[in-house]
Amino acid sequence: MRILLANPRGFCAGVNMAIDCLDEAIRICGPDIYVYHEIVHNKYVVERFTAQGVTFVNDLDDVPEGSILLYSAHGVSPALREHAAQRKLRTIDATCPLVTKVHLEAVRYAKQNYNIVLIGHEGHDEVIGTMGEAPESITLVETDEDVDELEYPPGSKIAYLTQTTLSVTEANVVIERLRERFPDIESPPKEDICYATTNRQEAVSTLAPEADIVLVLGSQNSSNSMRLAEIAADMGKPAYLIDGADEIDETWFRGDDTVLITAGASAPEVVVQECVDYLVESHGASVELTTIREENVQFQLPKELRQLQATNQ
Repeated sequence: MRILLANPRGFCAGVNMAIDCLDEAIRICGPDIYVYHEIVHNKYVVERFTAQGVTFVNDLDDVPEGSILLYSAHGVSPALREHAAQRKLRTIDATCPLVTKVHLEAVRYAKQNYNIVLIGHEGHDEVIGTMGEAPESITLVETDEDVDELEYPPGSKIAYLTQTTLSVTEANVVIERLRERFPDIESPPKEDICYATTNRQEAVSTLAPEADIVLVLGSQNSSNSMRLAEIAADMGKPAYLIDGADEIDETWFRGDDTVLITAGASAPEVVVQECVDYLVESHGASVELTTIREENVQFQLPKELRQLQATNQ
């Protein structure tokens, strides 16, 4: 067996920042901290913090007044921030700066009276937060068929934004249809799909032709991880989205398989290495690290946490 270990894979800068943020908050304040939704969409990460005493909530009314509340990497709406303020919660904002960029674009377009088309997946935490910035101005679409159902008065100003973790190829199909229907549609100055999503998808697209099987480390509710498995499947490769080595099924393999292993942007390296170690030990697999792109992006911790650090030195 031969393992192709894709690089880049795993944690992006936004996920690293959010996890470092929660780790540092625990160090300074103790584990009695609440997080709105999952800090990132990964089972292993959430279970690690839960074991330390962190509480993940889906309703702010479940957070005792005056508690420390951390916003996840996916961002939240202004209405939720206002709710937190009313409950006198001490908030730390771990929203990925690339998601914040989309929020600011939504606010800017709405103030300029644009009709905003948001390309994304209904119900995703990031989409909910973005739509909350300008609910009267934003319409969500997922497919090019959804675009065909859009109706705006003649002369309307229209702009589009995208969820940061979409499939680049699928998003482009929707964008092309938007431009066909609305030739004057405005686009963000810089595309919204984040660098890490793009790079991980490029790595799978480049390396999958060499593979017999593709293993994607990531949770089922991770949009960017799902996209990696879908890209491989669309290329005709058996692709499995798994949380760790304990989900590997031996019936997937033959003795001489080439196995491509990658990980979504919210999956930690430890689960990748567990899978590699399992295949090396059980199949005598060789490992080849293949780098498609170098990544050197870093985001600083949010100012609320830096202020806590300064007062606790």
